[in-house]
Amino acid sequence: MTVISPPAAGGRPPAARRRDRRGLVGWGFIAPFMTVFALVFLAPIAYSIYLSLYRTRLIGGTAFVGLDNYRQALHDDQFWASLGRVSLFLCVQVPVMLGIALLVALALDSGRLHGKDFFRIAIFLPYAVPAVVATLMWGFLYGTRFGLVGDIDDALGVSLPDPLSPHLVLASIGNIVTWEFVGYNMLIFYSALRVVPHSLYEAAEIDGAGQFRVITAIKIPAIRGALVIATIFSVIGSFQLFNEPSILQPVARNAITTDYTPNYYTYSLSFSGQQHNYSATVAIVMGLITMVIAYVVQTRGMRKGA
Repeated sequence: MTVISPPAAGGRPPAARRRDRRGLVGWGFIAPFMTVFALVFLAPIAYSIYLSLYRTRLIGGTAFVGLDNYRQALHDDQFWASLGRVSLFLCVQVPVMLGIALLVALALDSGRLHGKDFFRIAIFLPYAVPAVVATLMWGFLYGTRFGLVGDIDDALGVSLPDPLSPHLVLASIGNIVTWEFVGYNMLIFYSALRVVPHSLYEAAEIDGAGQFRVITAIKIPAIRGALVIATIFSVIGSFQLFNEPSILQPVARNAITTDYTPNYYTYSLSFSGQQHNYSATVAIVMGLITMVIAYVVQTRGMRKGA
């Protein structure tokens, strides 16, 4: 005869109450993170969306305009020109930077590079330099009147192209960003290469595969996830380009304007033009564009057989 124990007080069995307590403990552990996440991430986004739905006029004050600010952004030539610059920057600089980082990581992982510990630290070291300091340093080197380019012109009696001219300043900024972040991406790739099973290399050696075949058939496919992550980070960083053009602007006034990049344009609208509502709108549009492109990169990069 089976004896059925009566339900506990409150009508819930002890096992269910223990699960509830464990659930409450779990929520207690993640509550601090969720609080900070809501305050520093969700709340600013919500406030930006709120600002983007209003417009401040000289007469009449702040009024609700719905999606008018977004329509204005879609027809804003300055915004689209700045987006075109960072898109060109992305298409050229990111492949160059990631390609150099991958080559360095493969060289370090090959075991044939003497002094690899020194090279690994030396290549990573520029990432430890703050972006402001790095840009100021390179801005001085680029100077034709007071920097390295000017000294070379005087010493050799030649006239080198001005790196801060309108036609070359984007490439000069790309050089700065590449110098800063090659080491960071190299470390991501090198760390991924270190966990590739050695049994794969042994099998390739038995099959008579050369180094190039090992790289293309084993190493690069094995670190595809790291390549995708580094690409996503680089895409986001390219669309967020701000420090380098804003710091170089005083010495390249004819080349860098206040709408040179979307982030710089947003900053100028808010702090110089006092157009906080429209600035929030441009920021939201850029966030959506960045999110879509990053998602496309992720889905295509992680697709099987890609």
